[in-house]
Amino acid sequence: MCTQKPPQDYSQQLYDRYRDSFEEYITSMVLPALREKHDEFMLRELVKRWGNHKIMVRWLSRFFNYLDRYFIARRSLPALNEVGLMCFRDLVYQEIKNNVRDAVITLIDREREGEQIDRALLKNVLGIFVEIGMGNMDAYENDFESAMLDDTASYYSRKAASWILEDSCPDYMLKVSGEIGASAVDMRQSVGIEWILGLSRS
Repeated sequence: MCTQKPPQDYSQQLYDRYRDSFEEYITSMVLPALREKHDEFMLRELVKRWGNHKIMVRWLSRFFNYLDRYFIARRSLPALNEVGLMCFRDLVYQEIKNNVRDAVITLIDREREGEQIDRALLKNVLGIFVEIGMGNMDAYENDFESAMLDDTASYYSRKAASWILEDSCPDYMLKVSGEIGASAVDMRQSVGIEWILGLSRS
């Protein structure tokens, strides 16, 4: 199909159909499953669907490896792996990124208040923000980090206002010092900053 001379060469049609297959699957299966779930349940569904999508991309791109090696290289088109990830980014991520961000920040706020949360889930979701950038941190920084920093500033501003009314100056300073240390540890553990930075460099 791909080694014949035109008009028997169907490389372009196969390439287009490859993209269409992802778009059809995402539209018919992935998006409906995500739209019916909310909060932590949505995050779990997203992690599952993203994992499945990466497996699908890996195997389909191997199956059509000839296109990558010859047709795509000659035409300077996006590689099959990139096309698969772009489909998820454009159809899924763009639609749900704000809901995902809000759900993650809610989890972080719950942990700040002493609740036990699923840190593995949190790390996996934040990994999606990184991976969806396909080599850069723009999606993580613009779609998650800036909102998280704003929320953090607001949270501790409220805490500080409450403490300063309730506590003596030495007690206030002790609480602030304790919170700074605890917050740094919590962010490394729950948000996985070292892991995220390592992933972005790999």
